[in-house]
Amino acid sequence: MLFIMINWLYVLITTFCLGYAFSRLAGKLFGYRIKSVDGLLMAGLGAATVYAQFFSLFYRVSLLANVVLVIFSAMTVLFWHQDMKRLLTESFRGSSRAVKILIPVLFVLWAYFTSRGYMVHDTKLYHAQSIRWIEEYGIVPGQGVVNSRFSYNSSVFSLAALYSLKFVFGQSMHAMSGWFAFLLSVTTLDIIKGVKKFRFSDFANVAAIYYLTLITDEVLAPSSDYATMCVLFFLVIKWLRLLEQPKEEQQTAPYGLLCVLGVYALTLKLTAGLILLLLIKPAYRLLKEKQWKQILCYLLLGILTAAPWLIRGVLISGWLLYPFPALDLFDLPWKQKTEWVKTDAGAIKTWGRGVNNSVLAAQPIWEWYGTWFKTLSLMEKGIALVDIAALVSFVGAAIAVFLRKNWENLDRLLVCATAACSYLYWQTSAPLPRYGYTYMLLLPALVFGWGILLLKKDRLLRGGLALYGVYKIVMLISYIAGCAWYPAYIRQVDYYSADTEVWTVEVDGAEFYCTEEDGIGYAYFPGSSAYEEFRLRGNGLKDGFEWVNPE
Repeated sequence: MLFIMINWLYVLITTFCLGYAFSRLAGKLFGYRIKSVDGLLMAGLGAATVYAQFFSLFYRVSLLANVVLVIFSAMTVLFWHQDMKRLLTESFRGSSRAVKILIPVLFVLWAYFTSRGYMVHDTKLYHAQSIRWIEEYGIVPGQGVVNSRFSYNSSVFSLAALYSLKFVFGQSMHAMSGWFAFLLSVTTLDIIKGVKKFRFSDFANVAAIYYLTLITDEVLAPSSDYATMCVLFFLVIKWLRLLEQPKEEQQTAPYGLLCVLGVYALTLKLTAGLILLLLIKPAYRLLKEKQWKQILCYLLLGILTAAPWLIRGVLISGWLLYPFPALDLFDLPWKQKTEWVKTDAGAIKTWGRGVNNSVLAAQPIWEWYGTWFKTLSLMEKGIALVDIAALVSFVGAAIAVFLRKNWENLDRLLVCATAACSYLYWQTSAPLPRYGYTYMLLLPALVFGWGILLLKKDRLLRGGLALYGVYKIVMLISYIAGCAWYPAYIRQVDYYSADTEVWTVEVDGAEFYCTEEDGIGYAYFPGSSAYEEFRLRGNGLKDGFEWVNPE
């Protein structure tokens, strides 16, 4: 826990410096500067992720990458320390006493949650190995040959490697999921302003807070799911807050920058891509005003954000977007076999649906929905039913807006439509709740929240939420007390390792660890789950891998 807090202070300083530098760039390009500290920190996380990915293309992401990062941060402070001090001072003075007290409390709480708990099995399957590859080699051609799951290629693994700081703490820290959760929890503190009267953004705040209470016991895992869900919640909350500003203060630039954040969310998890439907709003404005230079700048920022992720994907698997066999663009000696890609895509879908048989991937929803529904917890079943009601209500609301020509509601309609489309894509593809809590929670929160505001019936809701909040606090205290005995107050719980027999196989003089359960963990490196023969492309691991018999 102590190591996590030290780690996070380093993350705080460096991402703030990166975010501040990005804000100044945005000021030059768009005449708009990011004003909120949480906005700067999120921008800094995006910049750090892009940086780590580019660095991984040429070298391992470890000490040298952090030296460069520290030098850049120091130069940022040196050149702009007075303006940075002014910004932080204004932010501190503008915060309520409750916020000033709650932020350090949340910092300690999330450090506690991140120090112990349950680690999802996928971390042992491939997350930990993916991060260790980046720490020790960066990206090498054909990593997907060694373990096909490396091909999933989330950008968050590069960020995790950058801030793992194994050379400082003696263990590879995996605390970035907790940091994303902490940052989102700070953003939701704005709900304090809605105590007397709910705003539309407060319904997204409630959904985000509820999500955060669900992941306290598993946020120590460096899974892409937590980072993705937190970024999507953050994006929607900030978007709604912009809509609540007076019309005379409305600008296009912050919406455009949030869409760049949407591209970042896509690199964390490909299924987050439909959040970019929000792009309609700033794109319409910019095209209407013929702001060609700004349009080009936004496009370049989006391309810069996605480029290293796309390049990494090709180097790892031979595919631009894995596992999407329709985009068959490259002929490389390490390219994942087309049939495997199709099988993997089907396996992901059917795993999320509870069917767990890739042959059944083409089943229509009415054939597998009942099976999927039975796999849910009681709480998740309730949310799933509410989601159906929210979808029907949204369709009715959309029809009403267009029939009555209530064009002032188009902004809210766009956000709700984005939530509905994101939910439908998740529900009809791989609807494992962990993959899509944001979609499950945002859809009813926004649709029914809109209706509650129209009916002006938020007083009873606020009372009910307050009572439920007390219940959740009691449950969290119970969880904290229940795992207080665990000796993780200094060091974080380390990565899980294989708990079955481990053996080695030799390929061109290099040894690879294997296990029956295909969950090798972090300690046994490099691990392999290849089912066909592969070989080294050069004299060592850094030269990459290829199939002996390529497709």
